[in-house]
Amino acid sequence: MPQTIEHLPNGLTLRQDDRFFKLGQDSVLLAAFARPRRNARVLDLGCGTGALALLVYRPDLTITGLELQQGALDLFRQSIADNGVDITALQGDLREIRTLLPHGSMDYVICNPPYFGRDAGKNAPAPEKRTARQDISCTVEDVAVASSFVLHTGGKAAFVFRPERLWVLLEALARVRLVPKRLRFVHQNALAAPSAVLAECRKGGSAEGLIVEPPLFVESEEYRAIYRKS
Repeated sequence: MPQTIEHLPNGLTLRQDDRFFKLGQDSVLLAAFARPRRNARVLDLGCGTGALALLVYRPDLTITGLELQQGALDLFRQSIADNGVDITALQGDLREIRTLLPHGSMDYVICNPPYFGRDAGKNAPAPEKRTARQDISCTVEDVAVASSFVLHTGGKAAFVFRPERLWVLLEALARVRLVPKRLRFVHQNALAAPSAVLAECRKGGSAEGLIVEPPLFVESEEYRAIYRKS
């Protein structure tokens, strides 16, 4: 399968091919929204070809990407080598997280979880890409459980999701003590309904103090600046 090279806003490059989901707006916006502290241990859960891990890369972070599909992971490892960065690419099923990573070993989780339910019908992606975008190989609940397991108390996780399924995400997170602390909705413009929602959660603590940030408009200088970041 012919490969293509995507140049990321932070100056790194990403190898892709048509078998797997390519870099999209959601990963770029989630990377800009996420706020891992200095020297944090970060897990990109279900990392695919590694777009999120590469987008959030900083030399002070210890980043691990976990991915089920070997082909996607091979591309990620090639991108790691291309960029000369220190990132760990780990093959495994997030539903078996207890056998893959120690409990409480991460400070921050980033994840672009499956958007579509099993009965998504005409809105579901093509069959070869459903592992990444439809909850066949894992559910939103599986993602929440895996995130909670690897985070220590006080650790945080950031997700991008569809607004119409936001309650599905928040309900799953609440069951495993992941409390929403920041939400931001993404709109095309001020007259459009949101097309995505960014959510940051904290493991443990009070349910008080949720911050709903101003909306992010695609037709804005802020959005354009995210893509110009270097």
